Amino acid sequence: MNATPDAPFTDAELLSLAEKAAHHAWAPYSSFPVGAALLLADGRIVTGCNVENASSPLGICAERNAAAHMVTTADVTATDGHLPSIPQIKAVAIVGLKSAPCYPCGACRQVLREFNCERVIVSVDGKPRSHDFAEILPHSFGPESL
Repeated sequence: MNATPDAPFTDAELLSLAEKAAHHAWAPYSSFPVGAALLLADGRIVTGCNVENASSPLGICAERNAAAHMVTTADVTATDGHLPSIPQIKAVAIVGLKSAPCYPCGACRQVLREFNCERVIVSVDGKPRSHDFAEILPHSFGPESL
């Protein structure tokens, strides 16, 4: 996808930012560094990397780390310390330094769904490939399901 006023970053640029984030990964157990870059509806970019732990369930994937960073850095000054609404993710780009394409795991797909992610971008043969989010998580469960 080319940059437009609605999407100021190209898919290739988002993948580049995800790759930079992957270089910060703490992956001493799997040796599988992953980075993610979220393009938010307000035009901001938020990145994250996977952080492993000797107690495996305590680790966090790059996509969920980026989502947590998105919520943590949201502007809440005008809302008495509460998020005014659910942040909107226009796209997530994911790079695994040792695997391409690198798609989100099931837990990350569900977390991205919570924030209305529209597209998933991965690298295939060195080129960006974009998927509508509903392709990778069909018939999903979200806040409106409750």
